[in-house]
Amino acid sequence: MRCFARNTEEMLLRAASKVGVLPSRRRPVDAVARCFSGFAYPEPRPGVPWAKFGFSLTTRETQMVSSTCVSGQMWSECQVEPYGTLTLEPAATILNYGQGIFEGIKAYRTSKGRIVLFRPQKNALRMGDGARRMLMPPVPTQLFLEACSLAVRENADWVPPCGQGALYLRPLLFGSGADLGVKPSSHFTFIVYVSPVGQYFGPGSGGARMQLCKDQQRAAPSGQGHVKAVGNYAQCFSVQRNAKADGFSDVIYLDVTGEYIDEAAASNFFCVDSNRVIHTPQLGSILPGVTRDSIIQLVRRLKNEDIHLNVGKVSSQVALNSTEAFLTGTGAGITPVEHIASEEEQVTFAETPGPVTKILQKALSDIQLERVQDTHGWLLDPFVEPAFGRDSYMEPTF
Repeated sequence: MRCFARNTEEMLLRAASKVGVLPSRRRPVDAVARCFSGFAYPEPRPGVPWAKFGFSLTTRETQMVSSTCVSGQMWSECQVEPYGTLTLEPAATILNYGQGIFEGIKAYRTSKGRIVLFRPQKNALRMGDGARRMLMPPVPTQLFLEACSLAVRENADWVPPCGQGALYLRPLLFGSGADLGVKPSSHFTFIVYVSPVGQYFGPGSGGARMQLCKDQQRAAPSGQGHVKAVGNYAQCFSVQRNAKADGFSDVIYLDVTGEYIDEAAASNFFCVDSNRVIHTPQLGSILPGVTRDSIIQLVRRLKNEDIHLNVGKVSSQVALNSTEAFLTGTGAGITPVEHIASEEEQVTFAETPGPVTKILQKALSDIQLERVQDTHGWLLDPFVEPAFGRDSYMEPTF
């Protein structure tokens, strides 16, 4: 089950032909790669107000990639078409029973002039886990990576200039068959669409103001909070609306005991105590965020900064007594928290972002924008590199 049987040479040839470099198919892979010595990545689209973008669908003038699958059969070859409406019957499983999951990935224009995807292998694996949980055929890792790479190549002029945002990719997988009855769908659709984005809470936003939420839970033990399922997010809308009406940016959900933090509505949560120990909730009922995992790995390599890490239960009191806090996610990046409040207590941090948050923001963005060498192997060049899986979801031991 793969998008189309394209080996490394074929992918290089496709990328080369897209920019007018047409090596012979008889040339070996290394010869084809050398043809890229004069390769120029597509420039950002002129006249676009990149600095005004927040996190939203900022344009419909893009191309999307799609593939379909009948239950028990192989995924079709990927197709490229203009972003637009989909045709679904009212009985489609996604509309009636919510059989659907999604991902979020960013492509960056780097300081070296390249365009790269950040850790798409992790998203491919997470979507595969989610598909199995929701009884959908997993999108093979190679198909997933090829579809994302194709989406970037087709929309390369929508990748913002270096340091001015990113191209956000939204892969979707859902039951598209008309199957009335509580059962898995007979047909499935996989789509990747894109949008250039800026800061998560809007342009010029500083720290987030977060409200601790005890009335509703984002996830539950033995539930599906660890899956990026479509139904996990609509339940957040009313709580978010009420929090924003009270002057907050978003909410932080507590677990079923009302004592320990799970995560924010669409982000993982971190806080830092006075001893420079970073606290973040353990996995289990919450989403295994790609940015979260990246931060955990970076902290392990920042021993000279006297920064330490605690992955485990994080009580609301630990958060309220911390010296700084931040949220992580593909959309949010690393967003500093300015204020946290419960019904009884509140804290406003003296410095936003705090010193530890600044270190981590710089460490992460330096890799994403190639200001430093990518020793982790996190960046994938959709114009040059073959699409194959790396990464895994092992929880680090500390």
